[in-house]
Formats: sequence, structure tokens, C-alpha cells
Amino acid sequence: HVQLQASGGGLVQAGGSLRLSCAASGRTFSSDFMAWFRQAPGKAREFVAAMHWSSGSTSYADSVKGRFTISRDSAKNTVYLQMNSLKPEDTAVYYCAARKYSIRTSPAEYQYWGQGTQVTVSS
Repeated sequence: HVQLQASGGGLVQAGGSLRLSCAASGRTFSSDFMAWFRQAPGKAREFVAAMHWSSGSTSYADSVKGRFTISRDSAKNTVYLQMNSLKPEDTAVYYCAARKYSIRTSPAEYQYWGQGTQVTVSS
């Protein structure tokens, strides 16, 4: 069965960087769209970035464009989220997710989820 394992969160000062990883297993993901979402306390889960596994095409939320980069290593079946110039408002639990056939920005459209990793940015 499909498993997504997110890791790499931590505590960082504003302006710093972190790289999140999402290890995917259970089947091939060549037709999938892999995404990162985040959820801050008391807020709804929101779209951060997504990538089509095969083509490499990407999509980003306006709030992270130019600061975050989604990428994948097919040999390791792993998707990454490189986060630079972090801000306190980036503090959230970050989740990786997967769906087939098309990018969606609503979390309800994703069938598979990792367990989440906490990112805390101090000011």
C-alpha cells in the first residue's frame, strides 16, 4: 500500500533554511502529482507546492514563490521541499501528499498523506 514518510522539520531562525523530505513507497509514482501542504495552529491546511513526478512541472502558492523549491529524486523515490528565507509565518506542520492525473490545490483532492513534520521559525 502507498506510504508517504515526511521528515526534515525543525526549529530555525527567520531568514534560515530547511529541506523537507518525503519518501514515497508502495507503487510507482510516475503519473502522480506530489504536493506539500501546511497547517498552522487554528488554521486550515493550505497548499504550498506541487510537482508532476514525470515531467517535473511545478506549481507554488504565491506566499512561497521565490523562496521554496519542490524537487524529486526518482532513484530514491523521494520528493523534497527546499525552504529558504524562512519567515515566522511559515511556522506550521508540513505534510506531503499524492494524487494522480492533475494538480489540485485543495487538500480534499489528495488521496495519500504523510504524517507531517513540524517547522518552527523563530523571529
